[in-house]
Amino acid sequence: MFKVKTDTITGYKEKDIPFTILSTDEHASKLAILLPGAGYTTQAPLLHYSTGIFLRKSVDVLQVNYTYNDKFYDHFSMEELVEAIKHDVGAVIDNVLKENSYEDYYFVGKSLGTIAMASLLERETFYNAKAVWLTPLLNRDDVFESMLNSHNESLCFIGDDDTHYNAERYSQFVNNPKLVTSLLAGADHSLQYKSDPVNSIDLLKTVIKKIDEF
Repeated sequence: MFKVKTDTITGYKEKDIPFTILSTDEHASKLAILLPGAGYTTQAPLLHYSTGIFLRKSVDVLQVNYTYNDKFYDHFSMEELVEAIKHDVGAVIDNVLKENSYEDYYFVGKSLGTIAMASLLERETFYNAKAVWLTPLLNRDDVFESMLNSHNESLCFIGDDDTHYNAERYSQFVNNPKLVTSLLAGADHSLQYKSDPVNSIDLLKTVIKKIDEF
């Protein structure tokens, strides 16, 4: 069995940002931080099964459950939304680390979550963190440069049918020996195949297995 603690912090422009901490061990020394996409929540398959992997290894899991597809953000420019993401995720993590101390960290970021991940990996605290980039926003300079220049051990999974895939930028990742990449032919931004649920399940299994072995 695992313990579940849910809470909120007051985020950017006073919006409540909910988060959940799941744990199996009162004295866990490792924390996995899950940063979902705008519509791809921590309950969606890739993050749901990643949570299970970490809990099975007695790693605490922090799920930051922001809702940037909420009407509250409709008038935000992309620049302001990025500011909100970085502020909110940073505030949640600061809150959690005030009450708990860990020795090792993992990040799993999906889509929009990779913006926050790129920023957080600059912190001294996360110098040795391991990072999993799920469908990163490669057309954003901050995400691309973080991945290209990162010293963190990292995995990247993206499909070539993903609108955020950039072949020219992806090809440069070969220059970073710390970054192990998987280009998934025919996969879209949800890391699945359109109109092919059975093979999508096989693809999900492949990705989750690699995260488990990481």
